[in-house]
Amino acid sequence: MGASIWLVSVLGTKRERRAAPASRPGPERSRSGPLTERLARACAAKPRRTLGAWGLAVLVAMVLVGSFLGGLSSSYHAVGQPESQKAANLIARAFPRSLQPPGDKTDVVIVHSAGYTAGEPVFRVFVGDLVRAIRATAKASGVRSYLIGLPSLVSSDGHATLITLSSASAADVKPIVAVIERASSAAFTASITGNYPAQNDFSKLSQTDLENGELAFGLPAALVVLVLVFGTVVAGLMPVALALISILVGLGVVALLSLVFNLSVFIVNMLSGMGLALGIDYSLFIISRFREERTHGGTELDAIARAGATANRAVLLSGSTFVIAMFGMLFVPTQILRSLAAGAIVVGLVSILSALTLLPALLGLLGDRVNALRVPLLARNLGRTEAAEGQMWRSIVDRVLRRPALSLTAAAALMLAAATPIFGLHIGASGVSSLPNSLPSKQGYVALQRYFPAQSTYPAQIVVQGGSTAVRGDLARLRARLARDPRFGPGALFISPTEPVTLLSLPIRGDPSSPKAVAAVRDLRGRLLPAALAGTGTHADVGGDTAENADYFDAVTKPTPAVLAFVLGLSFVVLLVAFRSLVVAVISIVLNLLSVGAAYGLLTLVFQHGLGATLFGFQQVHAIEAWVPLFLFSVLFGLSMDYQVFLLSRIKEHHDRSRDTIAAVGSGVATTARIITGAALIIIVVFIGFARGQLVMFQQMGFGVAVALLLDATLIRVVVLPSVMTLLGERAWYLPRGLSWLPRIEIGQDT
Repeated sequence: MGASIWLVSVLGTKRERRAAPASRPGPERSRSGPLTERLARACAAKPRRTLGAWGLAVLVAMVLVGSFLGGLSSSYHAVGQPESQKAANLIARAFPRSLQPPGDKTDVVIVHSAGYTAGEPVFRVFVGDLVRAIRATAKASGVRSYLIGLPSLVSSDGHATLITLSSASAADVKPIVAVIERASSAAFTASITGNYPAQNDFSKLSQTDLENGELAFGLPAALVVLVLVFGTVVAGLMPVALALISILVGLGVVALLSLVFNLSVFIVNMLSGMGLALGIDYSLFIISRFREERTHGGTELDAIARAGATANRAVLLSGSTFVIAMFGMLFVPTQILRSLAAGAIVVGLVSILSALTLLPALLGLLGDRVNALRVPLLARNLGRTEAAEGQMWRSIVDRVLRRPALSLTAAAALMLAAATPIFGLHIGASGVSSLPNSLPSKQGYVALQRYFPAQSTYPAQIVVQGGSTAVRGDLARLRARLARDPRFGPGALFISPTEPVTLLSLPIRGDPSSPKAVAAVRDLRGRLLPAALAGTGTHADVGGDTAENADYFDAVTKPTPAVLAFVLGLSFVVLLVAFRSLVVAVISIVLNLLSVGAAYGLLTLVFQHGLGATLFGFQQVHAIEAWVPLFLFSVLFGLSMDYQVFLLSRIKEHHDRSRDTIAAVGSGVATTARIITGAALIIIVVFIGFARGQLVMFQQMGFGVAVALLLDATLIRVVVLPSVMTLLGERAWYLPRGLSWLPRIEIGQDT
């Protein structure tokens, strides 16, 4: 908001610089036309009232963010009552905090010395002092070390030991982590790992990626693209200002939602990145249309109204489609996907509202001063029509249209080749092993794997409701048998003092999100446990972090067909109604699937196979984050819908005037090329900001979106779509008579 007010104050607000009031249409005209036109005219006619309302919204949002935006979680597990949650509930009831089993722990501290062994006094003194410092934080319970007679906590070579403890949350573990970091010296190294240290590090990394990626890189890069597209500083700053306002107001809404729902900390990253992309893109299209209408001789208010009847209406349609597409992810019962979807939905709605109301008000104040502070050379095209600016693109598309079949074959083959690696795509999760080596939980994880490979802070929790001697014997025999299984460590058996519940805590080697660990839990559930308890009439539930990961993967994959059907069906209906063409709707769906498939294939090639990973600064990992493919599908369909709607609406405009499909395709591509290219570049640079971060999940998401939109805005828009439309000719506008009842929504035209 401050940036917008600054622009107004610098440029002045004197109304005499504009056309005379008498030249503006009267009230009768303002009450006619589509809603978006009437809304734009009303906001532009009384801009200060609109600005005041948005200023109040920003102030309220700032208060909400400062007061309530806290307590966000870095968890991404399934919601509801999967087996891991049932096990956790039973353990919490049978082993309340005051009666925790002796082996229960959430975190471990690893102390190592190259020069001393655990039996030497100096080692014992160091460990004793560290235990007292941890207890002094009052944030840890059940702190245990080898000093109380637990030799199993000493490594086989005697140079390392464990301190086990339990903390209540990622926030509570912070002072403990600080104690550990201060304790290391030349003679001793101390590190910590476990559930809450890892959550704390994921949250910190999320904040760092937000600051260094989306904001420090994506925002300035988007501003550069805007100045290049518009040729003036003021026109370039306006979309950025509106995007920042949309993000702040969206964060205020999220702060309210966090009081009711358990949201992931990554919602802030998603809301910020998507707010930049959508807010800037929507403003870009509307400002461009306003400037184009001014070149045709209309008054400023008429130009705003005309933009409201065309660009604003297209923004409303494409933005609403994007928002509704995001609702598909709410079908997936996982905290992270629902949080990411909520962030995208909230900022999408706010961005639409600001584009339809706040932007016309600012244009009403600034008028032609939106072209102030011109950049030499870049502003040479101001005052020319978009068609004049699109000669280069017209030349390119004309070459494509001369040989449409060859162009289509070559481009489609390239896209299909990029999509081929999709058949090797594996889903998984980014665990502690994917964190940078500089973070405490990663250092502790590496130390634990090195000195105590059989230990784990993420054991499988096998809980049986039934404490009979036979059941305990079966579990004891299972523990002995699994102690010889290289996938597991030595387990511990506990009996609840209050209920007939038996618990077998069984360490699983490695990262709890690794394919081997998850496969071990699935084998435990599906084969080992049923065989061990056969004939007892009892049922066992398996919980713990690795079990939660297994349930999370199931929660993501099982609803996938429903989500795909929802997004595809929605997109088809919107396009069918918007363009009243069955063929155009089908073509758009197929082309979007082609872009998504190519993005999936390149994602697999880079992250799983490592081709170019080092060049891009990415990690090669064993799997693609489970939520990324589904999220990419929904987001890419929503974002690419923008370009399809704006491009096809222009093609339809030209076709309705000329009734010549080939000429309409050439004109449509030429008149939208500069703006669509700029819009695509903005989203690409914003998501490159995600990819530049250190969180693997956001590297994958940022790379996937950037690559897909790059392909969509180049090969699809310039080669594939024009070729297909040319080959089809008038058949491209076919609508069966049985669908003639569909409502008419004339996007990009006056009613």
